[in-house]
Amino acid sequence: QVQLVESGGGLVQAGGSLRLSCAASGRTLSNYAMGWFRQAPGKEREFVAAISRSGGNTRYADSVKGRFTISRDNAKITVYLQMNSLKPEDTAVYYCAATTAIAVMRDAMDYWGKGTLVTVSS
Repeated sequence: QVQLVESGGGLVQAGGSLRLSCAASGRTLSNYAMGWFRQAPGKEREFVAAISRSGGNTRYADSVKGRFTISRDNAKITVYLQMNSLKPEDTAVYYCAATTAIAVMRDAMDYWGKGTLVTVSS
């Protein structure tokens, strides 16, 4: 089993920044591609960002491209999401997830964290 625990969420004003962390245990993190997803009230969970096992490849949703950066530190078995220029529409519960597959997709992740709430005020 892999356990994922998100942290770093909170309340921030529009235009501000937050860094989310996802701490993993139970497996070697380098064996997994990682992703961040989010779910806003009344909405389906959506893809935010993904990073390959080595960290060499990243992918972002169009809505966050240029503002968010995903990174990983396999030695610390931690994945990060740096969020800049936050907007009220970024308000959501953010989830970290892991997969042994190459592609990061909402319906194909092997492990999920329980989420951390990000609230952006206007």
